[in-house]
Amino acid sequence: MQRHVRDNGVRPAIRPSRPAAAGFGVCCSTMVEKSDPSRGCMTHFGSGGSRGLKKRIAARLLSGTGIGRALSAMLPQRGVLVLNYHRVGDGSASPYDRELWSATVDAFDAQIGFLKRHCDVISPSDLDAALAEPRSRLVLVTFDDGYRDNHELAFPVLQAHGVPATFFIATGFIDHPSIPWWDEIAWLSRSTQAARIPLAPWFAKPLQVGHRRTPLIRKLLAKYKSLPADDAGAMLSALREATGVAHPPGAPGHWMDWSMIREMADVGMTIGGHTVHHPVLSRLSPARQREEIDGCAARILAETGRRMEYFAYPVGSRWAFDDSTRACLEAAGVRRAFSYYGGYATLASPRFDVPRVAIEDHVGIHEFKAMARLPQVFCARTYD
Repeated sequence: MQRHVRDNGVRPAIRPSRPAAAGFGVCCSTMVEKSDPSRGCMTHFGSGGSRGLKKRIAARLLSGTGIGRALSAMLPQRGVLVLNYHRVGDGSASPYDRELWSATVDAFDAQIGFLKRHCDVISPSDLDAALAEPRSRLVLVTFDDGYRDNHELAFPVLQAHGVPATFFIATGFIDHPSIPWWDEIAWLSRSTQAARIPLAPWFAKPLQVGHRRTPLIRKLLAKYKSLPADDAGAMLSALREATGVAHPPGAPGHWMDWSMIREMADVGMTIGGHTVHHPVLSRLSPARQREEIDGCAARILAETGRRMEYFAYPVGSRWAFDDSTRACLEAAGVRRAFSYYGGYATLASPRFDVPRVAIEDHVGIHEFKAMARLPQVFCARTYD
């Protein structure tokens, strides 16, 4: 998904000077690495490889020796770190997209507890003031899509710690629960007995299935996201036929319902928009983009009595939204929209491109602490 092209509208992440942290800059020089094409955001601590290992070693050094606290004081954040989660729980045996699980309940509890003790966790309504007069360690917690575990598992942890969060929901899945395209692609890939999957014209050669299905799922997701909406739908239909697998079962328990969303809103959680059907907006015509954005806003207002003031782009890469998208958001009265390809928000961040950082299930507590204390080092923005 990501292609590393410099975005002239955003400054690169600040790097620590060598005198400020003797030798530490060597480790930090490896902090930015290529993103996984199937994902919406960079992986800051890859699960394998020398770069990921160096990052984890640096994070443990910072967390275990007090160097992190010293560097954090010497290198003030001057912005807001916006964290993004999708699902909470154990997805290791799920037939769906396992890479959407951001943390187990215990890991999430540890992360939120750390933020409560060491950071100032704010809401989107605080963002303008926070960016105008930045203080150190400002954090915004967000969730995408509207999965039921957000309410059943994440919400109680947030309440226990008194930490606010923002939930960006795709209203069509709340109104008419079904398995979304990314989970269906994973389901079909994991369930098929085929050794090869012919998918011309989207792939010149049949795809090898193999024992490990994750590489296949990533390849299919990347292709789906790259296609115009109608072509993407045609590819998914062809995949259903080629895999010889029945449509996944219904989606009971997959999504929150409106009563859950209202409960969270009533105690101070922010409800934001994430379209109706979670398409890649830039792959749609301006008229269809408007339908997705306005339809989402109308359902949120009807069910919660609150306007959709904040929005997160589905997929969230730079190419996932365009000028037409921004115009639709402006017309809908949206105050800020959030992307999903790394970095942290500063006063220079565009109103409709507030950067967010993915929290993924391989991010341990030491890495998480390093991200929160030194986002300008560990949360560098990628360019795609």
